[in-house]
Amino acid sequence: MEPVQIGFWVIAGLVVVALVFDFMNGFHDAANAIATVVSTGVLKPHQAVAWAAFFNFIALFIFQLKVASTVGKGIIDPTIVDHHLIFGALLGAIAWNVVTWYYGIPSSSSHALIGGIVGAAIAKAGTEPLIGAGIAKTVSFIIISPLLGYILGSLILVIVAWICRNKTQRRVDKWFRRLQLVSAALYSLGHGGNDAQKTVGIIWMLLLAAGVTAQGDPVPSWVVVLCYMAIGLGTLFGGWRIVKTMGQRITKLKPVGGFCAETGGAITLFLATALGIPVSTTHTITGAIVGVGSVRRTAAVRWGVAGSIVWAWVLTIPCSALIAAGGYWIGRTLF
Repeated sequence: MEPVQIGFWVIAGLVVVALVFDFMNGFHDAANAIATVVSTGVLKPHQAVAWAAFFNFIALFIFQLKVASTVGKGIIDPTIVDHHLIFGALLGAIAWNVVTWYYGIPSSSSHALIGGIVGAAIAKAGTEPLIGAGIAKTVSFIIISPLLGYILGSLILVIVAWICRNKTQRRVDKWFRRLQLVSAALYSLGHGGNDAQKTVGIIWMLLLAAGVTAQGDPVPSWVVVLCYMAIGLGTLFGGWRIVKTMGQRITKLKPVGGFCAETGGAITLFLATALGIPVSTTHTITGAIVGVGSVRRTAAVRWGVAGSIVWAWVLTIPCSALIAAGGYWIGRTLF
């Protein structure tokens, strides 16, 4: 892989843009980690975002960089990467995040970034540089992660209901108001561990293309630390427009339901991160919330709201890819 001649200030500028995306990822996806704990009244919103942001960052010390490796080397052929491609990919992801945040739609920042990378790569070199196995693995989890979240969330609720069958509702709520702090922490660990690594991956891609980092070298530690800090700060500022959709519009949650949804979602994220699969935390927690709601009764889930969210999931990759293709050509014009 021959290094591309990229000026220092161009590299620095693109790193900043990537960190802005990472911040927006935390901001946009904060609702995924805190919606249930806020909607059940266990924590006030400002307490919940601080709790989630702390565990987003702590994930730095827990997970290996397998997701970063998939994003950096497993979606497109690294040899075609240049600064124009990175710019287009980030522009596509950021633009789609802004649109969905504005309308309060819990779409996937992760898939927006994957779509951005794919769209910019196609704009530059057609479909040949795309790595089918990496894309197929990522796209398959659009279905697998919410389905697994659904199954685990509903299964955990059934188990909890059986264990607590002879307990009063008041006593159960008291227990699970405390346990939900644990489940929210676990989910935030999974969120930070999977999502921060996506930005690590795209910065790593840029540094490899520019020859700043050699093939086979580890990711520079400053990249990893900055990415985890950025997503934590984004979570700290929160995405309040999406909290209402996630926490109340899909189904009404009590502390026990919030615990089961977060735990099911956390298990899914831990598994995906261990396998190096960039998944959507939005898809995962939505599936888990729907699973918990459907155990109570099917009518408890507002399927119309859930359906509109699914449409956003379907459109995320193609829309961000289209914007990124335009961003690639804009980048060629600008620098």
